Amino acid sequence: MTKVAVVSTDDRVYGVNKSIELLGINPVKGKKVIFKPNFNTADPPPASSSMETVKQLILRLKEMGAESITLAERAGPANTSKVFKEKGINTLAQDLGFNVVDLTGVPKDEYVLKNPEGNHWKDGFLFAKIYDQAECIVETCCLKTHMYGGHFTMSLKNAVGIVNKKNMTELHSSKYQREMIAEINRVYNPDLIVMDGVITFVDRGPMEGTRVEANIFVAGTDKIAIDAVGVAILRILGSTPEVSNGSIFEQDQIKRAVELGLGISSLNEIEFLTDSEDSRELVAGIKQEFT
Repeated sequence: MTKVAVVSTDDRVYGVNKSIELLGINPVKGKKVIFKPNFNTADPPPASSSMETVKQLILRLKEMGAESITLAERAGPANTSKVFKEKGINTLAQDLGFNVVDLTGVPKDEYVLKNPEGNHWKDGFLFAKIYDQAECIVETCCLKTHMYGGHFTMSLKNAVGIVNKKNMTELHSSKYQREMIAEINRVYNPDLIVMDGVITFVDRGPMEGTRVEANIFVAGTDKIAIDAVGVAILRILGSTPEVSNGSIFEQDQIKRAVELGLGISSLNEIEFLTDSEDSRELVAGIKQEFT
């Protein structure tokens, strides 16, 4: 069983704090935390992580006793340093006292080659050493569709920003793109995942699409569970055929992640944690999408 917190709210401060509170865990105390947002571009949420969510997560991790926090990210196709500037990351880092690493600006030896047996990457992929050697990893992802072959981009796909940009041509041109996304997640394990679904894209994405207010936060430690719940929410809202058709656990990203043993393999393995009647009604609707 894995615990998944579901909080129905449009208040990002409340959503961050209540979802972590419901989980009842503190994996960051006394740890050097590496923090992974979703800064594919500097476009407003859900194209990229809300700065309100990022700020509140940093504050919460500090309250939970993190020894240090380092935000490490690679944007794409946008220039990472420009994204950081436009989002106000460097200013926020100065104000709150955390570190920032532009993964496009680090030397090649700050990446390690990963080539797990049976993966779909031709010669493996270069994975950021700061995540490979991390003592503790916390990530926040968005809830949205992906029109360039991923079908959806949530927790599993958030890992793409940890892979060297030189590997992106192979990823985006492969018919196994969704399986390859799952395979990145084989080489690391986040200690906490918080998905901000206040605003979603129900089509197109990741940079623009039809914006819908889902008003939800989902948190946990199991990437398959987070993404399966996310797909269910997109189906409730009315999404693309690629997202809406077939069993949720037959979605390519999720199916491959299950094959690799990266988390749960059925809805029955999720223990939902809620804070209100609205959240409980939402969970009931989520469960219906798995039948």
